[in-house]
Amino acid sequence: MDWAPRDWDFSAAITAGGRSSRFGSDKALALARGRPLLDHVAESLRGCPTRLLIAPTGKYVLDGWKVIPDTRPGEGPLAGLEVALSHTPTEWLAFTGVDLPGLTADFWQALAQARTSASLAVFPLDGEGRPQPLAGLYRRDLLPRVTELLDAGERRLKLAAPPERYVLVPGWSAALRNINTPDDLAALLSRS
Repeated sequence: MDWAPRDWDFSAAITAGGRSSRFGSDKALALARGRPLLDHVAESLRGCPTRLLIAPTGKYVLDGWKVIPDTRPGEGPLAGLEVALSHTPTEWLAFTGVDLPGLTADFWQALAQARTSASLAVFPLDGEGRPQPLAGLYRRDLLPRVTELLDAGERRLKLAAPPERYVLVPGWSAALRNINTPDDLAALLSRS
């Protein structure tokens, strides 16, 4: 992969260590083209000045990434976002999971360029035109809202930012192929 360093002004966070119940084993460590899925996603974000891995301590080793334990284990990606937002030193945070190995530096650059002064989040659109919050940019100002949602029992990541305050970016559906099952991984590998 050709990759040029970028002077990004946002931090990165990958949420890992979930149940992987549909996959049957730890998705983060599943191999795609000889490398774990976690490594593919991390590669797309290596231009970020701060890189956070939201995961159980000691479960993964990722050079250049600081492991931050999830403070609400089992509560899903919204809880991972809460932890990441509370540890990011930058105004903006790129947040994603381990199951999107098609993400690239160009993808994150496109989202960064779509930010506005009024936006709180930037999400790509999938092939069906739906926002995909598990590969998005989030403004640190969302932390109180995310905490309030979690305290109220909410777990849906798509509610982290109010719809009138997020920007949608089309054209990246191929990068958003999610790996939820071994069949998804096999299909991805058969296309490469």
